[in-house]
Amino acid sequence: MLITFILVLHGLISLALVGVILLQKSEGGGLGIGGGNAGGMMTARGAADLLTRSTMVLASLFVLTSIVLAILATTNKREHVIDTSLAKPATTSAPAAPGGVPLFQKTEPAAPVAPAPAAPVPAPADSVPLAR
Repeated sequence: MLITFILVLHGLISLALVGVILLQKSEGGGLGIGGGNAGGMMTARGAADLLTRSTMVLASLFVLTSIVLAILATTNKREHVIDTSLAKPATTSAPAAPGGVPLFQKTEPAAPVAPAPAAPVPAPADSVPLAR
């Protein structure tokens, strides 16, 4: 429940952060649609300061919620119960081909065969033993 609330809050903060960044006036004249006189309420300088501070606050909240979600994801190690009430029972019969012949038959594994021991190889007569 807590993770869901923080996750939704994280998403809303990220959307607000994208919106505030797009409202800022860009130096190159790109997507900036704000920065002018906002209906006589603020000066251009006041709007820029407000958007800059809003960006800093939203970015800080975004990082904070990211860290909290990461911590909660690693500490939430409770055991999950899997509902098997709708599971199909396992069948032991082999699937049949259209003619009714089984596609594969169950065979017993063959007993492992032990390899024959290798005969020792005699050393050549002219070899010198190595010193240690």
